[in-house]
Order: sequence, then C-alpha cells, then structure tokens
Amino acid sequence: MTSEHTDDPACSSELPGAARGGPVSHSLSRIARLHRIAAGKLLRRTGLYPGQELLMMRLWDTDTARQSELIKSMDLDPSTVTKMLQRLDHSGYVKRSADPEDRRAVLVEATPDSCGLRWEVADAWTDLEEHTLAGLDETEREELARLLAKVEENLCKETQDCPERRAEARERPASDQA
Repeated sequence: MTSEHTDDPACSSELPGAARGGPVSHSLSRIARLHRIAAGKLLRRTGLYPGQELLMMRLWDTDTARQSELIKSMDLDPSTVTKMLQRLDHSGYVKRSADPEDRRAVLVEATPDSCGLRWEVADAWTDLEEHTLAGLDETEREELARLLAKVEENLCKETQDCPERRAEARERPASDQA
C-alpha cells in the first residue's frame, strides 16, 4: 500500500492498526465503498440510487420475476428490496401484479418506460468501468479480472453465499448437504 496523503479521509491509504493482519481485505472493503460512491454519482443522471440498477438489470434479463426470487437474488433484506420496488414502481420503471398461479405471490416486470433507462444504466456502468480502471492497460485489466474472480470464488467457498452455490445446494438431496 502506498502512503499518499489526501484531504479526503475516505481516500486515506493509512492502514488502521487492527487491519494490519488483513491489508488486502481492508483495501477491498475500501475499494467496494469507493466504487459504490462513484456508481452513485454516475447513476444520479439516471435518477436511480445505487443498487436499483442491479435490480433493473435482473428484470431486463428475466422479463418477469417473482418478488420473492428478486429478494433472494439480490441477497438484501426483504424490506430494502420492497422499498426499491416501490420507488421503481412509482417512477414507472416496474409493474407489480399478483401471480395468477399463486395469488399470494407478486410478479415484477420491467415496463416499456424502462427501456431508455436500460441504455442510460449501461452508459453509466461503462463510465464507471473506465473511471475504475483508468491507468491500467488491457493486460493489467485482464489480470485484475482474473484475480478478482479467484477472490470471489474463495469468498463463495467460505460463505456458501454465491447464487450458484445456493442453486447447487437446492438441487442436492438434504442428506448430501450436511
């Protein structure tokens, strides 16, 4: 880690004493926080809050989804996802309706009004990628993506919280999961 000084405490590279045993974990935590802040700034032009674009991405790729499945896939508190959906519904980007096969379930779909938003989100994410990876050449970008994929896999193994792992666990008999 470098010892560059900045006036922004969020960008300070000083390692807290308690984090000395985990400098990479500390760095990843800070990077994730700063990345979310940068995403929020870029998403302002779309009218979305950070996280709402991820929910919309899921809907654009799946057309219609049960609200309960969206909650599981987002891995957020149900009340948080419900609030997101309420705001997106109020903005005209999603439509919620009762599932005709199970009246207790709620179906959610992206509306035609969200089509323009899709391209704005794509542009914001392209800009975010460029800001995030500025100064890295193509080889470094590929290496970073490869290394982060390994880190993600390590964390998935540790937490068993990857959507892929949850799907695998649901498919295995209960006796195999112990």
